[in-house]
Amino acid sequence: MYDRFKGIFPALLTPFNENDEINFDALRMLIERLIAQGVNGFYVDGSTAEAFLLSFEERKKLIEQTAAICAGRTTLIAQVGCISTKQSIELAKKAEACGYDAISSVAPFYYKFTFEEIRKYYFDLADAVGIPVIIYHIPVLSGVSFSVDQMSCFLRDERFAGIKYTSADYFTLRQFKTAFPQKVILNGFDETFLAGLGMGADGAIGSTYNFMADKFIRILELFRQGRIQEAAELQKEADIIIAALCKVGVMQGEKAILTKMGIPMGPTRAPFIDLTDAQKEELFRAVFRSEWK
Repeated sequence: MYDRFKGIFPALLTPFNENDEINFDALRMLIERLIAQGVNGFYVDGSTAEAFLLSFEERKKLIEQTAAICAGRTTLIAQVGCISTKQSIELAKKAEACGYDAISSVAPFYYKFTFEEIRKYYFDLADAVGIPVIIYHIPVLSGVSFSVDQMSCFLRDERFAGIKYTSADYFTLRQFKTAFPQKVILNGFDETFLAGLGMGADGAIGSTYNFMADKFIRILELFRQGRIQEAAELQKEADIIIAALCKVGVMQGEKAILTKMGIPMGPTRAPFIDLTDAQKEELFRAVFRSEWK
């Protein structure tokens, strides 16, 4: 029932032009490159997209234009999370109208809402659209961590397809998967992708997949074939690159890498700060090592 949500899903970056507008030509180049590499779909308007630095109208346009570029060729998940239920529902309805396969949402944050308020938020979303909902579990940024009992109140409902699980607590991931084996769990931390697979994840949504999706596609293939040592070697290679990204800034670094690859991604939005030439040089040494080309 939920097989279309399994596999490798890049969390798409948002390219900007010199006028600080979304560069949809560059977005098309990125999407076409990733489709050609064999990704299973895209996670649109999430953390990697700088969603909370976009205007509400930009978020709607990003959802709309990504669907137009993909033109039904791949699975699409729209991250519609806002603090406001009303705004999240508006984005969810936009995604459904554009043909998305599912919506996803981070829990409403900042105001330290009660679990009952958060529960109502998610069920209001599910009631508003006719496509599945994927819970975005990212406690390190949202401040909301779901227990197994709390998550069960969603996953018992067939309208909830599963979880984007961005946490290093893999014991809880295993508990979620054991309780609801039919639901999809997508690993969120790229640096522990293989660990997530080992604990029951069905695939992953990742930021670095924008420029090295091929590595993660191969890790998943090797894992499914039981070739764990080979998968671990590829994860190690990816982690060296991820460590270099963390040192300079993940989104800034990813955009610099893709720009060097020929896709003009532009800068990240303020208050992010652009990389210096020295930072780019250090990053490129890690990414473009000859043996990894």
